[in-house]
Order: sequence, then C-alpha cells, then structure tokens
Amino acid sequence: VQLQAYGGGLVQAGGFLRLSCAASGRSFSTNNIGWFRQAPGNEREFVAAFWRNNGRTYYADSLKGRFTIARDKAKNTVSLQMNDLKPEDTAVYYCAADPRGRIILSQIENPGAYSDWGQGTQVTVSS
Repeated sequence: VQLQAYGGGLVQAGGFLRLSCAASGRSFSTNNIGWFRQAPGNEREFVAAFWRNNGRTYYADSLKGRFTIARDKAKNTVSLQMNDLKPEDTAVYYCAADPRGRIILSQIENPGAYSDWGQGTQVTVSS
C-alpha cells in the first residue's frame, strides 16, 4: 500500500489540525493502521492506531482525549484530529499500515511492526 500523509502545518498552542492519510494501490480501510510521530533527535513514537481484529482504536496515554483517529472507508483515508495542540506535539507525523494483518495487539505501538509507511507531514506548534 502506498500511503501519503498530509494536512500538517504551523499552528499556535491551543489550536487544532486534522491530518489525513490517503492510500493508493488497494483498500486499506480494513488494515491495521497507525499514526506515529518523530521529533528532531527523538525516536519515532506511537500516537494512535486501529487494530482490525477487534475494531478498536488505541492511543498513546499522553494523547488520550486530545487526538482522535478515524477512518473513511468510502474515501480510503484515515484521519488524525489533533486538538489543544502543545509545542511538544511538534514533530513529523507518519501514517503506517499493516496490510497483511500480522500485527498482534502487543505490537501495535511498535513502529517496526508496520510494513508500509507514507512520507510524513510536518506539524509545528508555536507557543
């Protein structure tokens, strides 16, 4: 699956952004799908994910309540709504997919478990 994340930009603290991830090549609405982010000098970290085996969504504990992952099967896209943004949310955000359905629940936060990645989109939050 070829993925493309978009929708990033510059926003003031307290603002919001909605990122989208579009897929080409095949439908990925039933894949395991994750959002990750990477700030300069940091490792790539888990943000949110769908796990298809139970149809549930999962979030990094520190982001619960501010970020929401959603998918639009008709448009073959996955979005990440980010509210009340903070300067520490500044990072490049990536979407990833597991089209073969190999990820088990304990791996869902591990970027190495996802096989397909899109180019990231920069999110910058000013204070």
